[in-house]
Amino acid sequence: MRGTDRLTVQMEGKKVGELAKTRDLLCAFQYDRDWLQNGFSISPLSLPLEDRVFIPKGYDPFEGLFGVFSDSLPDGWGRLLVDRMLRKQGIDPNSVDPVLRLAIVGNSGMGALTYVPEYKISNGVDETDLDALAESCSQIFDSKNEDGLDELFSMGGSSGGARPKVNYKIDGEEWIVKFPASFDRRDIGLQEYEYSLCARECGIDMPETRLMESSLCPGYFAVKRFDRDKGRRIHMISASGLLETSHRLPNLDYDILMRLCMKLTNSFSETEKLYRLMCFNVFAHNRDDHSKNFSFLYDTSEKKWILSPAYDLTYSNSIGGEHATTVSGNGSDPGIRELLCVADDIGLDHKRSEKTALQIEEIVHERLRGWFDKNK
Repeated sequence: MRGTDRLTVQMEGKKVGELAKTRDLLCAFQYDRDWLQNGFSISPLSLPLEDRVFIPKGYDPFEGLFGVFSDSLPDGWGRLLVDRMLRKQGIDPNSVDPVLRLAIVGNSGMGALTYVPEYKISNGVDETDLDALAESCSQIFDSKNEDGLDELFSMGGSSGGARPKVNYKIDGEEWIVKFPASFDRRDIGLQEYEYSLCARECGIDMPETRLMESSLCPGYFAVKRFDRDKGRRIHMISASGLLETSHRLPNLDYDILMRLCMKLTNSFSETEKLYRLMCFNVFAHNRDDHSKNFSFLYDTSEKKWILSPAYDLTYSNSIGGEHATTVSGNGSDPGIRELLCVADDIGLDHKRSEKTALQIEEIVHERLRGWFDKNK
């Protein structure tokens, strides 16, 4: 498999800059001159809009990439598909470096960044039967059966997260449909759908969600992509990418996230959205709240950053059963006291924050009491 030492980074057909491997296997980046005049910083903390060559500080945590480019790479389910496709072609996945993996992503990644030249490893076939796709996912998860691998890769090869998922068209719009993993309950799709409805009742900014019919389970969870808008791609970066830290390390606190949100958006309104999401995660027992599950979008018309809609909300645990992101230092059993400490530290109104937290607690416990009982 021929590798590549250089890639052009694009956004909506415009050249953002160049990525190139250094001798010590780091991936240097430089903005294009036109982008410097008319574009924006794609990662404000690490890649300010300046005419110079940027080099990562080390190989970890993103194998020599800056976090914003690592966000484009699939992990979990998507990484499994890519590696299976490579092995199918007789290629050792361990021999494929991050730059070549970005070339494999090409224009199929999340957000707005695309990479050329693209390296295709599948022609792809579209499949519309969700039950058939779910069965193929199950077979690939549980064995080295490669039936349906090309279809699944073409529909979800750049996706992240542990659960199988595919990109799917509904009424001409781009959605993501999730399927149960081998370790999931049969009704995980229904559960995540109920969580999305509950979050919306709690005032959380949520994308449109649906429960897709199935003859094999209560249904598949579907969510409309918020990094797409009528065919236009929207630039997106995770907290992990912004902070240049792996989401697999439990080193984040909501106090840090709130400060990041305020620094990036310069908006108490956006920071209050994050506060609501923190409260929901605490009371709904969503403890897989790692740094890749918080993202920001760049609004090109307003030339500003905003917090993305919430995603990946469901009953979950993280390392040791604690929150992946601690709440004022408490990951095991945070409550109102810790939530208010985070609010006070960032300067949110104490009384309003307390009222918000109590309202969310009441809605969550009322709406999801059945789920809590089942998961005890």
